[in-house]
Amino acid sequence: MTALNALASLSQSLARVVSTAGPALLRVEGGRRHGATGIAWSAQGHVLTAAHVVEADGEEALHVVLPDGTRAAARWVGRDAALDLALLEVQGPLQPLAHAQEAQVGQLVLALGRPGRTVRATLGLVSAHGEGWRTHAGGQVERYLETDADLPRGFSGGALVDAQGRLLGMLSAALSRHANVVLPVETLARVAQGLLRHGGVRRGYLGVGAYPVRLPPAHAQALKQGAGLILHSVEPGGPAERAGLLQGDVLVSLEGQPLEDLPDLLGFLGEERVGTRVRAQLLRAAEVRELALEVGQRP
Repeated sequence: MTALNALASLSQSLARVVSTAGPALLRVEGGRRHGATGIAWSAQGHVLTAAHVVEADGEEALHVVLPDGTRAAARWVGRDAALDLALLEVQGPLQPLAHAQEAQVGQLVLALGRPGRTVRATLGLVSAHGEGWRTHAGGQVERYLETDADLPRGFSGGALVDAQGRLLGMLSAALSRHANVVLPVETLARVAQGLLRHGGVRRGYLGVGAYPVRLPPAHAQALKQGAGLILHSVEPGGPAERAGLLQGDVLVSLEGQPLEDLPDLLGFLGEERVGTRVRAQLLRAAEVRELALEVGQRP
């Protein structure tokens, strides 16, 4: 096969992928001027999209445009703002994509969106693939997946698919300012299941505002950690205030787990912590103290 024939064959294969995957890509209209994209998640009418492209109180104005051009009213099922995910439901059957469980750096991928009437596609590679991570808001992502495919306006909520048209993950412009990070299918499946069951995702809550601060050398040596979280605000009536935490306290650890940065705190406050009593270690007026607090549920 000549190079020209190989290129033509690749071009035809990519076009077939777009044609095959296209029916699973839906236009989402959530009251904003520019449309966004959703992914058909189940044959029963469930649609996953990026939470930031639809409005939390815009249910009356929320619509999904199906591949045949039909404009269907959609209802909220739930959202996980920490992962920028929202689950919607429309009447009528949909055509979900098969899932791909593996991704490799250098693998050829297509980013697909339907910001308008037709599907749009950009070509790229899996540029990075690695272990699990947390978003800046504390959402747990099963694995790191990044693409160099371009994401034009309206692609948030769209699909990253492999060369067989299988879903690798969801595109979102809100996860990172510096890279096109994708939510993998494992994360989509876990969150969608939780939203279908509960309409939301429970997360622990202390009712504090905090930022990292270096510990004094003597305390850093004694506590065997270099930083803690200084509380710049404590919500009146919140779990932290009820436990006796004060503005200016430096939170050092919870249940013996060091807190040196905000992701440490957000990672600790998982669903399993809601309603539990935990031991907090803190610095107040250069003195190490301990107190017990009950973790609340984030509103």
